[in-house]
Amino acid sequence: MTRFAKLALGTALAALPVAALAEYPEKPVEFVVPFPPGDLEDILTRMIADEFQSEYGVAAAVVNKPGGGGGPFPGAVDVANADADGYTIGSFVSDVPLSGPDIGIPALSPNPFEPIGIFVTYPFVIATSGDAPYDTLDELAAYAQDNDVALGHFGAMLTPTQITFAVAKAKGFDFAYEAAFDALDCNSLASGDVDVMNTTLQQVFPCLDSIKVLASIGSERIPLTPDAPTVGELLPELDLALWNGLFVAADVPQEARDKIAAVAEKVMASEAARTLAADTGALIYWQDAAESEAQIEADMTARGAIGALLDE
Repeated sequence: MTRFAKLALGTALAALPVAALAEYPEKPVEFVVPFPPGDLEDILTRMIADEFQSEYGVAAAVVNKPGGGGGPFPGAVDVANADADGYTIGSFVSDVPLSGPDIGIPALSPNPFEPIGIFVTYPFVIATSGDAPYDTLDELAAYAQDNDVALGHFGAMLTPTQITFAVAKAKGFDFAYEAAFDALDCNSLASGDVDVMNTTLQQVFPCLDSIKVLASIGSERIPLTPDAPTVGELLPELDLALWNGLFVAADVPQEARDKIAAVAEKVMASEAARTLAADTGALIYWQDAAESEAQIEADMTARGAIGALLDE
């Protein structure tokens, strides 16, 4: 091809309309949940994925990555290592951005994520079996002076676990054993694997009438367990909750973030979400990116206070 022909071809191509970048989304989207199926974050994220697929006409699926209680958060690592294009979205508990950077995983330090929004506060409880010889945290503390008590949790660094450790310290006792589990449900107590556990009400709902809820973790009593005080009522300095939100890598385009947020906000305002809240005691809402950033900052301050108590 002659130089003139090349120039002519270049001129002709330049005159053609410039093809716009592909509009997001144009291919399947994954929502990564770093816990097993069945709990609130999984249920709500599946609702978001279903609505995303309906709204935008692309496949959207939830991918569960168990094994991350308190770290190493394999699901979060997968999101951090994925392309920053909005096609891999993390559905993370608050401890991923709060404690993830401190657990020695290079992919999570410094924090690689930015929030799309927060959508649920868990109805976390400190529970024991129905035949346990204690009915309150004070009675548990007295019992633990002379008896071994095993605690089950979702991870030592998770907010509810840190709060439970702090409760024990404030009440003057230590758990003889403690261990992390992927699931803490009715079988965990019935089998004797643990004596006390902090878990979500969703996981023990089938046996709620046959267990004891010693306290709930959060700022408000759970309507389904109205007689159980909050930890914050008993120890105001420990008034902190665990929430879940959607996160993406810092370089994900704003267009993708906006479309993800629009779907999630719509889902949280739906009748299905309101029914789930009533059935489980969870607080379900939509907190946008700016509000979520402020929540993270406030929680970091509160966690610092709890850490100081545990270090005393």
